[in-house]
Amino acid sequence: MAGGVNRKISAASARAHTRRAKQNTSFQLPSGMLKKALALLFVGVLAWGYQATRPPPPKICGFPEGPAVTAPRIELSDGRHLAYIEHGVQNDSAKHKIVFVHGFDSCRHDTFAKYVSPELVEDLGLYIVAFDRPGYGESDPNPKHTVKSMALDIEELADQLGLGSKFYVVGFSLGGQLLWSVLKYIPHRIAGAALIAPVVNYWWTGFPANLSKDAYNQQLWNDQWALRVAHYTPWLTYWWNTQKWFPYLSAIAHSPNILSSQDKELVMLPKRQARQTYMAQVRQQGEFESIHRDIIVAFGKWEFSPLELENPFPNSEGSVHVWHGDDDLLVPVSLQRYIAQQLPWIHYHELPGAGHLFPEAEGKCDTIIKELLVGKK
Repeated sequence: MAGGVNRKISAASARAHTRRAKQNTSFQLPSGMLKKALALLFVGVLAWGYQATRPPPPKICGFPEGPAVTAPRIELSDGRHLAYIEHGVQNDSAKHKIVFVHGFDSCRHDTFAKYVSPELVEDLGLYIVAFDRPGYGESDPNPKHTVKSMALDIEELADQLGLGSKFYVVGFSLGGQLLWSVLKYIPHRIAGAALIAPVVNYWWTGFPANLSKDAYNQQLWNDQWALRVAHYTPWLTYWWNTQKWFPYLSAIAHSPNILSSQDKELVMLPKRQARQTYMAQVRQQGEFESIHRDIIVAFGKWEFSPLELENPFPNSEGSVHVWHGDDDLLVPVSLQRYIAQQLPWIHYHELPGAGHLFPEAEGKCDTIIKELLVGKK
């Protein structure tokens, strides 16, 4: 019995020895080398992430590797240039002088002047100047671009073009949103303003939480994420809207999902199709300095809220008009209604069945101009 036990122990010892031999022959990376390898991997991931989030440098117009300058431009006090285009009657003989502010992913050629009838231009003596906002078209980028700087750019443009002590402003979409800054920072220079389908920042103070949340949730899920990134982590905006893993902002992708029934009809009209002749100019200096910086400013943290503004025309010497379609799939009408309710001095015009592009419909711009200048519907 004892011998049997010894044989079993010997067999067990042999197996244990074999296992130890196998374990000893397996390769093991020294702990120091493993830590170094993990550190290198971590640094590599950080470097990749840093490069992925960094936009390429802009190609500035007029510089050796940049696009050519073809438009008239003014030089601002900080050395930047603004390109512009003029429409209507001569500046020195005009009865009404208007500065137009274009929308997102657009340029000076996307002016509402194209949709105003020649008869009305002559009748009212209209002079209209549209300009490329910073980073768009042929206007220099502004790395310090803010809501306030946009208002000051408009004032300086008006001064250099000799528009007088007061002038009108009209803005469409994101350009309409920026007119709130004009009413905040240079109200003394404004004769009247028309905000057409102005973009709304969901984080403006003054909105009831449930109202802004409901409006925000109406947006496509990819747009909700893109705007959230622009607001909370603006440094990720470029990467977010250029990665290929999931859908980015619909407006950048020119998605038809944000077009209403009316919008889909309007984009087929000749004047809208004619945009193809100059679309390459819009982002020619770089996507970050045009469309991505636009998103960061529009949906970032504002230093004021339009809902806090006071009437710029307490003596009714001018008027502010907001125009919006109730079928706008890009900018929820509910928030526009609330702003108009909180600011009783706003002349609010809501158009049944109209989408975001309604000013391109026949006769709509004439109506907007008449209401702004002479109060005729």
